[in-house]
Amino acid sequence: MIFAVPLAWFQLTYEKGRLLVAIAGIMFAVILIFMQLGFQDALFTSAIKLHTNLRGDIVLISPQSTNLVAMRNFPQRRMYQALGYDGVESVNELYIGLGAWKVKDDPAGQTRNILVLGADPDSKIFNMLGASENMAQTKMQDVILFDRASRNEFGAIAEECGVTKELATENTPAAFACNNLVSREVANRKVTVGGLFELGSSFAADGTMMTSQANFLRIFDNRRAGLINVGLINLKPNADPYEIIMQYVQNLPSEEVILSASSGIKVDGDRVKYVDVAKKDKIVISKAQLTLKDIEKAQDLAVDDIKILTMNGFIDFERSFWQKSTSIGFIFSLGTVMGFFVGIVIVYQILYTDVSDHMAEYATLKAMGYSNIYLAFVVIQEALALSILGFVPGFIACVGLYSLTKNATKLPLDMTVERGLQVLMLTILMCTISGAISLRKVQSADPAEIFG
Repeated sequence: MIFAVPLAWFQLTYEKGRLLVAIAGIMFAVILIFMQLGFQDALFTSAIKLHTNLRGDIVLISPQSTNLVAMRNFPQRRMYQALGYDGVESVNELYIGLGAWKVKDDPAGQTRNILVLGADPDSKIFNMLGASENMAQTKMQDVILFDRASRNEFGAIAEECGVTKELATENTPAAFACNNLVSREVANRKVTVGGLFELGSSFAADGTMMTSQANFLRIFDNRRAGLINVGLINLKPNADPYEIIMQYVQNLPSEEVILSASSGIKVDGDRVKYVDVAKKDKIVISKAQLTLKDIEKAQDLAVDDIKILTMNGFIDFERSFWQKSTSIGFIFSLGTVMGFFVGIVIVYQILYTDVSDHMAEYATLKAMGYSNIYLAFVVIQEALALSILGFVPGFIACVGLYSLTKNATKLPLDMTVERGLQVLMLTILMCTISGAISLRKVQSADPAEIFG
């Protein structure tokens, strides 16, 4: 008797026009939430796409680096020092820079910034599709590999290489080969595309190319060999990365180690102190008191002129920058919250109007002996029904919008089961809150006023 779904359904469908307006309003809120969450996830996923496709157990960068496209230089010898420790198998350097890619078809000579990666062609540090098969091509002077998932503004490089649109969706060697002579200018230097790979664009870079260290230094002739951006340390099987990091730190001149305050290490004012009490963003521990547990918690630490990270720490380093040091993450989170509250207001207005128009019916039910609890469940059921009716078309619309946005921006924007369930729960909560607010109007129905 309490779960009178038919009554709630009849209330909703009594006026079809109002029901359609309500569904459209909830659908709008659902789409807004879906798009904001999708953009936020695309931001973080694309930002760490390169990091997750690098082979290495420990990463060395400059302490002055802030994110992938703002990597500072540090001496290459710091990376080679790691070869002196047991458990280290190999080390590889990575150069990173932003170059001006000249768009061929633009009569004004317009350029677009492209992310340029320089690495040893024999190092096999890249896990991207097409990279390992074609990297040997970059041993030749001024030969590069181009990311076929870059934005279209860089030109139809894959098609010029002889890769058809049908073949471009495959992962066969032919889909990453460049069988035609394709040349472009990068940083005022002519380069030739020797092959393709696939990484994808991000909010920081619309496209990517890779080449050898020698070609990288030819493109960026103001850079000096030996000053690298990322050092990748590969360990032998069963080697403990935290022990290797500890050995590395203990052999550096500085007596203090700088870690992030968000690492979870408790500041006690004795062993662990804040670097700056006003900011409280970094902590310092003396090298003699540093433990393996500290390193495991922090995943990254800075000593002298080097920052040492595990691969997970390197990924978190990039994600944390976009989440905490830029306004983009906050904007998407705010958009999600706004969509949620917009939905609450819309559903509340619909339910409040519906209850107001049927006060006589609610008063009649009260006069017949139905309690406020029963009437409350009727309203909540209306809210739940509206949540499902608004979510389904919103979900279907967002699948199409995700595909449209992904094709237009080349960002990794895909509908996932987790996100669908997350938005469904938010939609149900949104409508339930609206229903709960509307209950005061139902409970105010007085049979004496209606029949007096």
